[in-house]
Amino acid sequence: MTHPACPEQRPVWKLVISLTLVYIHVYVRDWVEGEGTVQSVTEKVQYGNHVLQVEPFGIAQVHREERHGHARSQFSLWLGSNLTIADFALGFLPVSLGLPWSWTILAIVVGNLMGAYVVGLFAAMGPVYGVPQLIIGRHSFGRVGGYLPALFNYVSTIGWFTVNNILGSFGLRVLFPNLQFWQAAVILVCIQGLLAIYGHNLIHAYERVMSVLLAILFAIVSVLALHHTAALMAYRPPLHGSLWPLFAIMVAAVFSYSGSWSPYASDYSRYLPANTPRKGIVGWAFLGSFLATAWLELVGVAVAILAGAQADPIAALHHVMGGFGGVAVIAIILGGTAADALNLYSNGLSAGAFDIRVPRWLLTVIASLIGLGLSLSGSAQFEQNFENFLLMLGYWITPWMGVLLTDFYFFHAHRQGNTDGRSRRSVYLPGLLAFVIGIAAATPFMDGPLYEGPVAKALQGADLSFYVGFLVAALVYGVLRRSMDVRSHRAERVAS
Repeated sequence: MTHPACPEQRPVWKLVISLTLVYIHVYVRDWVEGEGTVQSVTEKVQYGNHVLQVEPFGIAQVHREERHGHARSQFSLWLGSNLTIADFALGFLPVSLGLPWSWTILAIVVGNLMGAYVVGLFAAMGPVYGVPQLIIGRHSFGRVGGYLPALFNYVSTIGWFTVNNILGSFGLRVLFPNLQFWQAAVILVCIQGLLAIYGHNLIHAYERVMSVLLAILFAIVSVLALHHTAALMAYRPPLHGSLWPLFAIMVAAVFSYSGSWSPYASDYSRYLPANTPRKGIVGWAFLGSFLATAWLELVGVAVAILAGAQADPIAALHHVMGGFGGVAVIAIILGGTAADALNLYSNGLSAGAFDIRVPRWLLTVIASLIGLGLSLSGSAQFEQNFENFLLMLGYWITPWMGVLLTDFYFFHAHRQGNTDGRSRRSVYLPGLLAFVIGIAAATPFMDGPLYEGPVAKALQGADLSFYVGFLVAALVYGVLRRSMDVRSHRAERVAS
């Protein structure tokens, strides 16, 4: 099917340009002028809101005079980092499963509502403590007990960095056919490495710009896909049995991707002033994450219907884009850098959570070299196998969520903030036991690419492990924490 001539598209382009100019005025302006702050300018400020300065801090607490920014910065951060090929590719899953439009839309909305809201809840923890997300977890697990989730997150971040770098390198070679794979990989690693080395402020500025550029590029993809409205509305997959198991699979997959940013969330909100309204942080982070993930997944569904669910997502995007194939490749490359800037930066903070006495920038360089090595040893098959491994590794996240959310919001740990002495203990048993028990309880319900549990098999592949792991870990932690608090209060009364 041929695409309409350019004159017919002018009203759409005018709308896109107008919206872009408004967005640039509101958000990119902050990069030029320096984001608004409530910090007092004193001689003690080493970093403040400076963009082109290497961040001097690692996992240490951000002091009051270094705090700056607005809650709305969370919107552009999570919008830009989620406008990626990974979200788009996830839209191919419901088509391959045979879900009709109505069930697909519902699954994408439900999964992203939960995932984006969880990211917002974790982002709201950052200003309270002023430390990275995994360091906040020490209040629930202890200092040494926190090494276990730090290990999981270290492997996960460097793994996703490698996967995105491979995809981006393939994209660069499409634009520049004479470029060798190793050359493309080195170029991308250098760009992403510099972003992560410069750190927090440059990443926020970069995501503000990427949120605009990527929104424009994927808006073009959306417009071109909507030119095939008749074919999209005619989509009627054959039905084979109940749709509930397939719906559950899709919701779990969507939630897994969206919510998997949670171990990063406070890394990018910890510089906000301590009195930043919590509702504002949750709301802006939720909005940016939800809009990006839901939008691109729905675009992915449309492209999968038009090109066939078995098609390679990148090749399918080229096919649907027609003469705008180069635009699609640029979106893939930029989207990869937007996501990998966060992967690499948070990887350095995860390494710091092991109490390694090495500067953050050096940990980032080491991770960049590891990711480059994995990228160079990769191929399409390696990338798929490695991605499967990372998806399986992601099962740790929901039990970890259950523990931290219960501690922070139910037991009101936020009221104590950094006066909470539990982070100085080697191991805080209620959190660590609940975490391990949550993973164990979820195992029979797993339906991953490398393992299928007996319950998931009985449910025809419906993966309920995320919900089970979260609920079991939250309940076990609640019981153990309450029991420990009761014994502690009794001991205090006896001592007095």
